[in-house]
Amino acid sequence: MALILMLLVPGAVGLWLVTGGRALTASTARVVALAAAVVGGVAAIAATVIRPVVDRAWIPDLGVRWHFEVDGIGAPLIVLTAVIGVLVVAHAWVEQPWADSARSGSAATYLGALLLVETGALAAFSARDAILFFIAFEIVLVPMWLLISRYGDKHSASARADASARFILYTAVGSTLMLVGILLLVTQARTADFGALPAAAAGLTLGQQTLIAVLLTLGLAVKVPVFPLHTWLPAAHTTAPTAGSVLLAAVLLKLGTYGLVRLPLANVPDGFARIAPVLAIAGVVGILWGGLICLVERDLKRLIAFSSVAHMGFVVLGLASGTETGLQAALIGNIAHGVISALLFVIVGGLKHRWGSVDLAVVRPALREVSPRLGFGLILGLAAGLGLPGLAGFWGEFVSLVAAWNPAQHTGILRTCAVIAAVGAALAAAYSLRVARIVWVGDAVEDDAPDRAPDARGVELGVVAALVVGVVAIGVAPHLVFSVTADAVTALIGGGR
Repeated sequence: MALILMLLVPGAVGLWLVTGGRALTASTARVVALAAAVVGGVAAIAATVIRPVVDRAWIPDLGVRWHFEVDGIGAPLIVLTAVIGVLVVAHAWVEQPWADSARSGSAATYLGALLLVETGALAAFSARDAILFFIAFEIVLVPMWLLISRYGDKHSASARADASARFILYTAVGSTLMLVGILLLVTQARTADFGALPAAAAGLTLGQQTLIAVLLTLGLAVKVPVFPLHTWLPAAHTTAPTAGSVLLAAVLLKLGTYGLVRLPLANVPDGFARIAPVLAIAGVVGILWGGLICLVERDLKRLIAFSSVAHMGFVVLGLASGTETGLQAALIGNIAHGVISALLFVIVGGLKHRWGSVDLAVVRPALREVSPRLGFGLILGLAAGLGLPGLAGFWGEFVSLVAAWNPAQHTGILRTCAVIAAVGAALAAAYSLRVARIVWVGDAVEDDAPDRAPDARGVELGVVAALVVGVVAIGVAPHLVFSVTADAVTALIGGGR
């Protein structure tokens, strides 16, 4: 029942809001959407505790089943998605993108799109059938495109069109490659069930495993995103409304790394091991590239987007190590980045809403003086992003470096990547301090300054506070994640590495 409610309530309400509920007033639509998100969130948390199973035949002739189940790998991501789903809907009381332009859609359409993205992600993280996973993976694309194209930056219609076109084209190409890889895997293994696939695929030749691993990894690397397939992300983040940026960073990017774990790593491990050095190098280049761009980027929202490319590089590096430690690092790094990026995008989006832009070249009053709550959240998010011990970002990055230094294979390449990635971590400290100096320290505060930003209060303060608690909790008590994922990681890797 918990699994059904987790998917049915936000999915059905979201679909109704997009199609039949567009005449609702904004206030009514917000209440309905928030109720659906809360019910779905409570059901999702219950499902991670109870661990129910839904397994019914769907397309018997193709062997495709309606199979949903929560395990240790998907559970933390389900909780993250459920919490983020509630927060982005609640944030609609703070920012109303539908009111920014006469050409924007209704409040109901906006809120329905948020719920549909959440539903698709929850379905993907709990699907136990490869075909079902692909379908759930695709569900998020159209509502996310809608959020970017219709409710994005009101200042530039051309920027919205460009960002939404890049998003849909890149992800469509990636999905096509992934679908081909899934079909090859399923037809060769003669099953689509995640529980049976590893054993069934063990008989594939090394060449078949490598081909399938290449197709799946390329397709999923677009969503992570891995350098050089990342160019759609900064435009999408810069243009999307705040809630869209939060969902994109905290939830959608995790579909890519989760897919890498569920598909190539779990089912064609020998083929994945052959391409792991290439994946590790691409991740490390992304770490350096993202860090260097952040040192000179002027748009703060775009800077946070490039920092996501760098942080996800550490997740990819952990996966490429092929070890149990590396997989644990990738899983906690996923959760940590989701919470940290959500916090930063909520704060930066709020500043953009107040200031009209977040150009770092514009001198503004010190945030610590005029908006101390927002300033504290920003500093905490930047500190967590640079990997400060005691905050969420530390565990994923540090453990990824440890795993890369002691990989299952390709020791020389992976150790070189670990050293370079450590340099990338230093770049994170440099650009975090740059942002803190410009925005948090800022300029002298004058009573008549035009850019005095009112501080967070009410719903906005609640959203920021919830994310701050998450950042600190994961940093202080990483066993909250490690203890949930440990058994599933051991079973997937085999405990032999």
